Amino acid sequence: MTKETILQIDKDLLREGLSKYTRKAFHMLPKLKPRVLDVGCGSGVPTMELARLSDGHIVGLDINQPLLDRLTRKIEKAGLSARVKPLKCSMFDMDLPDESFDIIWAEGSISVIGFKRGLKEWRCFLKPKGFLVVHDEIGNITEKQEQISSYGYDLLEYFTLHEDTWWIEYYAPLEKQINEIRTKHTDDPRSLVALDNDQREIDMFKKNPRRYGSVFFIMKKR
Repeated sequence: MTKETILQIDKDLLREGLSKYTRKAFHMLPKLKPRVLDVGCGSGVPTMELARLSDGHIVGLDINQPLLDRLTRKIEKAGLSARVKPLKCSMFDMDLPDESFDIIWAEGSISVIGFKRGLKEWRCFLKPKGFLVVHDEIGNITEKQEQISSYGYDLLEYFTLHEDTWWIEYYAPLEKQINEIRTKHTDDPRSLVALDNDQREIDMFKKNPRRYGSVFFIMKKR
């Protein structure tokens, strides 16, 4: 196992610490046994949490095969292969059956294609009165609320994660782990490059922390 892999595992663990906000958003939905599409699932931290929260079937969609491989290992370890499936697919070309999901879930991924485009293109995959839950950057909340209505959804709830939350629960612990690994593995240049990339993200946060707030929108297809 390389030092770079160790760092990635630690980042997954940090993201799992944020799963309480996934749970908060999920509990704002009515109780049902859903079929869920997790768009841009990555290594599947929200995917696995959604599987634990429901008795439904979860499809984790992403274009990154190494991340999907990691998700597959998590699924197999948890004994959830019958209910959770990884799917390699670009969100720019989602060839899925219409009205096939009760819930579409997207944590930190809709920005890849844009908020409006995600609302517009994903709507057809939802069953009538299905739900769309999006975790996005905090900017332009009023404009996004207007877009939600314009593209055929009712906004049921929303809540924000302020920059203090991201610092205390993610970036500060990540920086601590980076410093610890840097101290222990000074002879591994490849790993140190990966550390530098993550440190740059932390430094950007420090320069403009307000930019790093985020918001969960819980919507229902009209």
